[in-house]
Amino acid sequence: MRVNEDSENWVVIGTEPGSRQLAFQRSEHWVPPAWPDPQRPQQMHLDIRVDDADAAERAVLALGARRLPGEWEGRFRVFADPVGHPFCLVFGRRQVAHADPNETR
Repeated sequence: MRVNEDSENWVVIGTEPGSRQLAFQRSEHWVPPAWPDPQRPQQMHLDIRVDDADAAERAVLALGARRLPGEWEGRFRVFADPVGHPFCLVFGRRQVAHADPNETR
């Protein structure tokens, strides 16, 4: 993805010029999270599916992430970005939920 908008209040990224696929709002009085400390909770959480967990881990560590302990190490790995936001690299067998055509949404 690329940065398509970068203003005083927002940064928006997308796969092509003009697309708005993921937006981040800036916070004037932001306090870094200290996951899993409930006194300084996360403000967002991303799960990113990867094909090669080892290669993805090397890449995020090279970009400044740090590894955090996780309970399901065989299905995901937990990291924090350079300012502390937790995120997961998800890998392994993907389970797809099939919608019931008779179910009302």
